[in-house]
Amino acid sequence: MMTAGTAQSELPAGLSGRPVVYELRGVSKTYKRRNVHALEKIDLRLTEGAFWGIIGSSGCGKSTLLKIMSGQLSQSEGSVVLSGKPVTGPRRDIGLMFQQPTLFPSRTSIENVVLPIEIRDGKEAARAKHDAARALLELVGLKGFEQVYPNELSGGMAQRVAICRMLITQPTVLLLDEPFSALDELSRDFMDMELQRICKELNATAFLVTHSIPEAVILSDVVSVMSPRPGRIGATVIIDLPRPRTLDMMTEPRFGALVREIRGLLDKGAFL
Repeated sequence: MMTAGTAQSELPAGLSGRPVVYELRGVSKTYKRRNVHALEKIDLRLTEGAFWGIIGSSGCGKSTLLKIMSGQLSQSEGSVVLSGKPVTGPRRDIGLMFQQPTLFPSRTSIENVVLPIEIRDGKEAARAKHDAARALLELVGLKGFEQVYPNELSGGMAQRVAICRMLITQPTVLLLDEPFSALDELSRDFMDMELQRICKELNATAFLVTHSIPEAVILSDVVSVMSPRPGRIGATVIIDLPRPRTLDMMTEPRFGALVREIRGLLDKGAFL
């Protein structure tokens, strides 16, 4: 385990030497109208290809942090930098995925995937991306479902379409807000493994907000535990399980030990 501010060289082998693509320094947020201090001095450095999980109790500021990282909300203090440029608003190189797939019911799978292109660059540009969209749908196991409408898809299939929509703009970082929490347990486990596979194939840098300790452990290279409001990084735990991860690992002693460690930190309020 390491605490916030620990040297980046203490990250898992294979990640510490990679370039930092996303950096937060001293990020704080106060909602002045409500006089709510939501975040306090958040420091994070995401290296290329890393999968970073963050977990904390309800109301600790996880959603606020994700909104700031995605450019949807401005911080009160500190800096947010992606690929050397300050994040001052929504950007094409930031992929964002929510709990619900939010697909347009009147659009087919492929039309939903290219929707971000259509909104930003027009219908002709979106049509030019259909081949790329088909490749993404094949990547997530949905070849043959390009012309299917959302009401004909299962919950897991709809979330896979949403993953493709997030990836179509080739983002530098993926921000994931409990993307599979609405699924049943079996579907969620399957989608976690699919997400791991996709991130590995694309060498994606990912940041996952979750309430599930097992999900954080099975997916992440590093898990940060947030304290209650005002949210801060109370502790950071290295997940030293080999990759690729499998669901069978959930029965292994090391997995159980990591889950108990994070559970203990949450019970203490992540104050060390």
